[in-house]
Amino acid sequence: MQASRFMITAASLSLAALMAQPAMAAGQTGPAHTHAHGSVVPVAATANPAKVDAIKAALRDLWIGHVFWVRNVVVAALAGNTAAEQAAEKQVVANAQAIAGAFEPYYGVKAKDKLFGLLAGHYGAVKAYLDASIAKDSAKQSEATTKLLNNASEIAAFLSSANPYLPKATVEELLQAHGGHHITQIQQLQAKNYAGEAQTWAEMSQHMYVIADALGGAVAKQFPAKF
Repeated sequence: MQASRFMITAASLSLAALMAQPAMAAGQTGPAHTHAHGSVVPVAATANPAKVDAIKAALRDLWIGHVFWVRNVVVAALAGNTAAEQAAEKQVVANAQAIAGAFEPYYGVKAKDKLFGLLAGHYGAVKAYLDASIAKDSAKQSEATTKLLNNASEIAAFLSSANPYLPKATVEELLQAHGGHHITQIQQLQAKNYAGEAQTWAEMSQHMYVIADALGGAVAKQFPAKF
């Protein structure tokens, strides 16, 4: 199965699709405001913009780390450098733990562990596609692609269930585009299409910023009092 199965155009999605949600999640009320006629209306808590920017920046670093280390795994595997591949893979795992850990203060240990498992599944599918590409096994490539698509759906379902500002369909499309970048990158590096891969890397990196900003912004909207 080819990368065309993924909706690569999702990379150009506006963050407005995620952020144009109600100003507050259920239960996230701020101080009350009394109208002239005596009724009390809750006022939405407001997040500190500097703190929102800080979590977005932190998540950007983490997601860039993800694609950086996965690319290192790909390059090492294609070169047959087992030691380099194993070292890079350890960093992929550590990075996934860090991404999951970034959400623990808001959703707890169980959610962190669940997210780490899903991110491990994401990497597992990418690695399976890489191994199948090296083995020139199209059936295994197709199987890995399906796993990557299913995993994107699972992550999107988990995130949307935890945060009302992360619509499942939109998050899934973003993650499918991300998976498509991984597949395209593997294909291009294997074919020694380095100019094409450079363009894919640029698009992939920018897409990581889109995902990071969407997640950080949604967390801030759900928990404004923590920002």
